Amino acid sequence: MARDTVLPDPTEVADRVWVARHPWFDANVTVVAGERGVVVVDTHAAEAVGEQLRDAVRRLAPALPLLAVVATHDHLDHVLGTAPLLDAWPDADVVAHEVTADLMATSVPAQVAAYDAPPALQAAVTGSRLALPTRTLSGAWALDLGDRLLEVVHPGRGHTGGDVCVRVPDVDVLVAGDVVEAADDPEAAVPAYGGDSWPLEWPGSLELVIGLLTPASTVVPGHGPVVDRAFVHAQQAAVAEVAGQVHDVAAAGVPADRALAEGRWPYPAHALAEAVRLGYAHLPPGARRLPMA
Repeated sequence: MARDTVLPDPTEVADRVWVARHPWFDANVTVVAGERGVVVVDTHAAEAVGEQLRDAVRRLAPALPLLAVVATHDHLDHVLGTAPLLDAWPDADVVAHEVTADLMATSVPAQVAAYDAPPALQAAVTGSRLALPTRTLSGAWALDLGDRLLEVVHPGRGHTGGDVCVRVPDVDVLVAGDVVEAADDPEAAVPAYGGDSWPLEWPGSLELVIGLLTPASTVVPGHGPVVDRAFVHAQQAAVAEVAGQVHDVAAAGVPADRALAEGRWPYPAHALAEAVRLGYAHLPPGARRLPMA
C-alpha cells in the first residue's frame, strides 16, 4: 500500500460521528452510527482507502451493518473508495443527488483519465472500481437509524450541480461536502471553482446551508479542518462577493478576459479564472453590456 493512501484514525467529533481527514487531497470521510446501522459520507479517492474505511467501520461500530454510502458529489476524491464497502455490505445503498447519478458514469472515468500523480497514487486511482448510486434524491431524503435521523439535503448548485449535505440533527452536525471547503491556512481556503461549478448560484446554496446551522453547529467541510457556522457565514459572504463582482464587471462592459484584472475579488485572482469564465457564461440575457471603447 502506498504510504500516501494510509487513512488516519477517525476522530469522534460528536456522539457516534467520526471524521478522518486524509492528507491526500486533504479530504474528509465521515462515519455516522445509529442503533440500526452505519452511514458513510464520501469514501475518498481509491479502493485502498476504502478498504481501510471498511475496517474502521467494523472497529467503530462492531456488529452493525452499513446501510448507506452518501456521495456528496461526483468527484473522484469523494467516490472511488466505495467498492470495498459494498463488497462487505452488498445490501447498502449508494445515495446521491440525481444530477450526480446521471453524471458519475462518465464524469468520474474522465477525471481518472486526466489525473496526474506519482506512480503509486496514479495506480491507486486508476485501479479503483466505480460504484454507481442506487438511490437518488432531488431535494431531500431521510434515513432512520433507529435512535437518530439522518437528513440528506441538496442545497442548490455550487461546487457542482449535484451537491448534497448530510445533517445529523440530534448532535447538530452538518457534513457539507465541497459546498464548504476549508484549510489550515485561511489564505488557502478558496472554494474550488472547477469547470462544473455554478459560481453565481453558490451564494444562494450556502444561504440554505446556513439555515440548517445553529451557533453551536459542527460543520465537516469536504476538505480541511472541521469548522463552525461563523466560517460558513464568512465563506458565503466571499462567494457572494465573487458573484457580485462578475455581475458588476459584466454590467460595466468589461470583457471576460479583462475581468480578473479589473474586478475587486475576495480571493487571489489566479484561483478565480473558472469562476469568471463560468460566471459570464451563466449570466442571464441582458446582464452584460457591450465592451466600451
